[in-house]
Amino acid sequence: MDYQAALDVFFAAPPVGVAVPDPVAGASPARRLRDALEPVAMHGVWSPGTNAALAEHGYNFLTGYVTGRAAPLGDVPSSVVAATFGVFEPGLVDALWTEGRGLLPLAELIAVRDRATTASLRGVLADADETEVARVADLLERAVADLDGTGRVLFSALRSQPRLDDPFARLWRTADLVREHRGDGHVAASIAAGLDPVRMGILMEVWLGYPIGEYSGTRAWPQEVQDAAVARLEADGLLLGGAITEAGRTTRDAIEAATDRTQDALVGALGADLAGVTAALENWSQQCVDAKTFPPDVRKRAAG
Repeated sequence: MDYQAALDVFFAAPPVGVAVPDPVAGASPARRLRDALEPVAMHGVWSPGTNAALAEHGYNFLTGYVTGRAAPLGDVPSSVVAATFGVFEPGLVDALWTEGRGLLPLAELIAVRDRATTASLRGVLADADETEVARVADLLERAVADLDGTGRVLFSALRSQPRLDDPFARLWRTADLVREHRGDGHVAASIAAGLDPVRMGILMEVWLGYPIGEYSGTRAWPQEVQDAAVARLEADGLLLGGAITEAGRTTRDAIEAATDRTQDALVGALGADLAGVTAALENWSQQCVDAKTFPPDVRKRAAG
């Protein structure tokens, strides 16, 4: 998939009448922080500048996403990448990881991606107070520095990367670290709730108000696998007629609460600075959305 095709899929205007999902409207402090930083954290994925820089080395949108995100893991089998990502079909991950690994050494890929994303974010946030950007980055860096990495593989791999110097680079990197920390916790909470990757994605999308398959269908699972997952969710009383049931909502709300608990140490480390950091990130993330460097659909921002 090239970059323009990704934009066509993910940047389409949401249907008329789509409301802010209940989990977003009633967000906990941990969820609000996560949603506030998502467009900044994902700048390396959606930035046209980053995608153009990677395209010069042969990457398309999907090889850039998979190889760029997984590069801090090092030279691991694709099965490890698929396991840490959690929701993508392993055959797709294998193909993309194998192709992407053949284009650049991982260290060079990381360097290209870091430079391009820093330049892009600096341009998008050109009106931001650089001192304030550095202050927020510093608060987030201190918050993640001593977090327990047990079971948090993507977070721990990314945290092992050398510290970036530019304030905008540090903001992006620390936002990405918080995102991966919560993502690792969310996968663990979903697996503990008895869900496999396909049911995990489907239950999430209906919880946010997507119709079945609109979001989970982008994860490349064969239709028969998706159909079997829907049938299992219906048999378990979590779906009915394509909609989430009360039991399904209770189950997914419990996963959300468990995911939030995995963030307790992070929220505690930010302490009294949490509200201010979240507000600053919400402002900068909105600028990313306005600059079309992150999808505008609030459901996409909350997916995860």
